[in-house]
Order: sequence, then structure tokens, then C-alpha cells
Amino acid sequence: MFDLDLWREIFQSINKNRTRSLLSGFTVTFAILLFTILFGIANGLKNTFKEAFGTDANNSIVIFAGRTSQAHKGLQAGRKIQFKNEDRDFLIDKYGDKIQYFTSKVNKNVSASFRGEKNSYEVRGVYPEYMFIENNVIKDGRYINQNDIDKKTKVVVIGRVVENELFYKVNPIGKYINLSGISYKIVGVFTDDEGDNEEKIIYMPISTTQSIYGNNDYVDLMHLTYNPEMNSDQALAFGNSMKKSLKEKFDVARSDQRAIRMFNMAQGTKQVDVMTFSLTIIILVIGFGTLIAGIVGISNIMIFIVKERTKEIGIRKALGASPRSIVSIILIESIIITAIAGYIGLLVGVGVLEYIGPSLEVYFIKDPGVNNSLVIGATLTLIIAGGLAGYLPAKKASKIKPIVALRND
Repeated sequence: MFDLDLWREIFQSINKNRTRSLLSGFTVTFAILLFTILFGIANGLKNTFKEAFGTDANNSIVIFAGRTSQAHKGLQAGRKIQFKNEDRDFLIDKYGDKIQYFTSKVNKNVSASFRGEKNSYEVRGVYPEYMFIENNVIKDGRYINQNDIDKKTKVVVIGRVVENELFYKVNPIGKYINLSGISYKIVGVFTDDEGDNEEKIIYMPISTTQSIYGNNDYVDLMHLTYNPEMNSDQALAFGNSMKKSLKEKFDVARSDQRAIRMFNMAQGTKQVDVMTFSLTIIILVIGFGTLIAGIVGISNIMIFIVKERTKEIGIRKALGASPRSIVSIILIESIIITAIAGYIGLLVGVGVLEYIGPSLEVYFIKDPGVNNSLVIGATLTLIIAGGLAGYLPAKKASKIKPIVALRND
């Protein structure tokens, strides 16, 4: 039951002993404040690492063709490797269960125009899966589909920047854009979180690109994403296996590093994972060290408080107070002080992170913030510790006979 007299007495005690209460609260406030700032900065560093990958799929592999640097099987060095459509089919047939999305890509530079407006852009001939690899977002219309690939349709999807530069207030969907003398129907407009450079691109079906700009089935590179269930080591092994298979297919020496090159995001992901794990361990050690210091501080203060109130406890017992009521008063007072101080520390810590956040970007700390549940958990830990620190000596003091307590110096 809610005892109004009990709560009135607790707040009167806190108000009467302001210095003692402030001293108890300061220990908790400082511990939570430091804990919040440390974890906020750690999260800011993690955000910086993640941003380095951009918004592209972080489980992607890009395969490039080059020239051989070694003679092999009677074939001379300097031979050019040329990927074709069949190489995509070859890898899908062999590693289909490990591949999430796969596209070949052809890149061309074109001069684009619409009603007198002109500019130069990069055209990328791709498969529909490229949308998910690049993480494009359709703003209007649609993306390239399989029917476009099969029928080699003259359709394109333009970036937001292309739309702004050539079309102004005109809705480009359904309009025709001239690319180096050939008209294409615009079926979609996309956006990309990586900014203007990625939004200054025009996509078209790869079959259309190959037919119009080369009349062949050549591709410039292959881009895929592996099964996201793979860890970094499995993804690296998968990439090496694909590279080995392609080398065998093109009669390239195993030690030749130039003929077929590969960029595997798993390598960067693994490095980031190691860095963030190490950073988390360091911050946890420092953070929990701070909490332990706070626990020790609040414990010492509570022990001192109970000792200081020994005579008061004796008077209460002489007047008929039960040991339980004596313990309750001290315990609840400890919890209230710790909870309020912890909340203040959390608010101040979050406020500090909000204030200094923008200035920390020069130190590669982006959007420092903290998970409130983590800080609340730390505060509860201090509350429990403060409660135990008050309970144990209070329980001991409540068992002292009134005459002994009244004689205490």
C-alpha cells in the first residue's frame, strides 16, 4: 500500500540533508554521464565505418577482366581477358546456391538531350537485379525488367540529377530522351543515397546496350551479391573459389594476379568487424570500470549515511518502529536519489552528444548517439547497487538495541 507519511518523511530527510543527498547523487550522475558519452562516441565511430561502405549492398563482389601477366598453357602473357554473357551463366550454374543477385554490366558514355537541353552522362547496361545490388530507390515509374532484357527494348531509367538537369518541371516518365542520336523511352526515375554522382547515371537493359553499342555479347565486368547468411570468412573463400574457376575457364595461371581481379566487400567487412569488436571491448572495459567506480562511491556514501543515522535509528526503535520500516526508509531514499541522479546523468550525456556531435565529424565520429536501453540498464545497475549498499548496513543497524544505538558516537 502507498504510505503517504512514509514518502513525506523520506523527502523531508532528503531536503534536510541536502549536502549528503547531492554528494550521493553526484557520484551516480557523473558515472552515467561518462558512460553515456563513451558509448555515444563508440557508436559514432561505428557509424563512420559503416558509412565508408556507402549504401551499396555490403555483401557484394565485383569481378574485373584484365590482361594476363604470365604465359600459361602455350598462351603468351599480355593476353586480354574478355567477359561475355556466358560467363555470368557459368558462375550462376556453378555457384547458384551461394549467389543472391547477379548482373553483368556494360558502361558507355553518351551525350544526352531533351528539347534543347544537353549534357553528358554515363550509361550502364545492366540486369534488373542491379537495382538491389546498388540499392536504388524508384522515385517515379519502374525499373528495368526481364521483358526489357528479352526483347532488347529501348527503355531507360534515369537518375534524379539527370531529371533535374534536362527536364526541370516536366515529368520525364513516358518521354523520349536522345542518347548519342538514338531515342529511348524513359520508364523510371531513381534516387540513390550516395548522392549526385550516383544519381547522374542512366540505366538501360544490358541486351539493348550490347546490341546497339557493340553488336556483341561482351561485358565490362560482373557484379554480384553473395548469400547474406555467409560470414566474412565464408564469403572470402567463396570469392577465391569463383576466381579460381574463372582462371581455369580462361586458361590463366593461378599466380597471375592481373588477368582476373576481384573486389570482395567481405574483406572490408571483416576488417570493420574486427575494429568495431575491439572498440566495443575497450569501451565496455572503460564503461564498466566507470560503473564500478560509481558503485563503490555510492556504496561508501550509503555506509557512511547509515552509520551517521545510527542514533536516529535508535530513537525510531525506541518509539516502536519495526526493523522493516527502518530498512524501508533508508532503502527507498537510496533508490530515489540514485534514480533521479542517473536520469539527470543520462539527460546531460545525451545533451552533450547532441551539442558536440557535428564538431566531432572532423575526428571521424559521425552521429554519436547511445542506445537508451543500455544506459537505463547501467542506471538500474547503480540503483540496485545503491539499494544493496543501503540495505545491508541498514539491516544490520536495525537489529541494534535502541540503548546501544543511542549511545553510539
